[in-house]
Amino acid sequence: MALVPFKQVDVFSTAPYRGNALAVVLDASGLSTQDMQDFARWTNLAETTFVLPPTSPGADYRVRIFTSTTELPFAGHPTLGTAHAWLESGGRPSRPGVLVQECGAGLIEVRIESAGTSPRLALKGPEFVRTGPLEDDVLEWAVSALGLGPDDVVAHQWLVNGPHWAGLLLKDAETVLRIEPDFAALEGLEVGVIGAYSRPGADQVMRHDPAREAVRPSGARAELEPLPDTAAMNLSAFGSAVEQAPADYEVRAFCPGEALPEDPVTGSLNAGFARWLMSEGLAEDAYSVRQGTRVGRAGDLYPYRDAEGVWLAGHSVTCIDGSVLLP
Repeated sequence: MALVPFKQVDVFSTAPYRGNALAVVLDASGLSTQDMQDFARWTNLAETTFVLPPTSPGADYRVRIFTSTTELPFAGHPTLGTAHAWLESGGRPSRPGVLVQECGAGLIEVRIESAGTSPRLALKGPEFVRTGPLEDDVLEWAVSALGLGPDDVVAHQWLVNGPHWAGLLLKDAETVLRIEPDFAALEGLEVGVIGAYSRPGADQVMRHDPAREAVRPSGARAELEPLPDTAAMNLSAFGSAVEQAPADYEVRAFCPGEALPEDPVTGSLNAGFARWLMSEGLAEDAYSVRQGTRVGRAGDLYPYRDAEGVWLAGHSVTCIDGSVLLP
């Protein structure tokens, strides 16, 4: 057994404990696959990552990504969180302003868009390995297990870019927030839902306002809003959330069978939603997302599209910095 460098990072948040936690082992040399899976199961987080020397030309480092039950070729919040931890630990990308992460899905570019204690990074979303509308039986399965009505789903699509997400575009954010999933009925299917917030009386969906995402100076403290009491949330609370409109869209991600059956904040799903909705003209080329409301989190994500591809941006902050005992 030996002590190795370790960080626990909160991803898609400028303040600790409001996004999605990620465990990062910064030197996984010598660990077996079973060692990694065992440690990931022990952390009991959505994902745990293990940093290794790269094997592909042009990569700055290699990462292996594990849930509590399996290894993933790609996942979004582990990508940004690992990049944050690697940079904070002294990593220097070979290309200024862009690092390249090697993972099971290939090489993933990560832009360094701001510095400081909670830097903003943006990953380039990978291409889908499976897409197209959901099959009728899969759609019925998802709708039934989520307790949705026949008029609640506007569109649907497979969004497989690592995890096997089935994506549903719902009629509005309130419908997203009202869902009470039957996780037993949902077992075997990973489902993400997205719905737009609207201002009262507005005729169209809110679009991204860059002023809402001003980057804080290095070292600045985030002003925390009270988190919702999820045990006491009711329909009036949902109405209040809709009226306040914390973002352009609300997203939820359901993954029964994992340590967290509702993922607090999900990079792969949001990268998939962005690629799908933007390509179909269902969303503009830049918008903002709030995820985690129903599980007491307040993750903020910023998808956008430019000439180089579809990107997913967000902030990260380190919560635990030290070492961990591993084989």
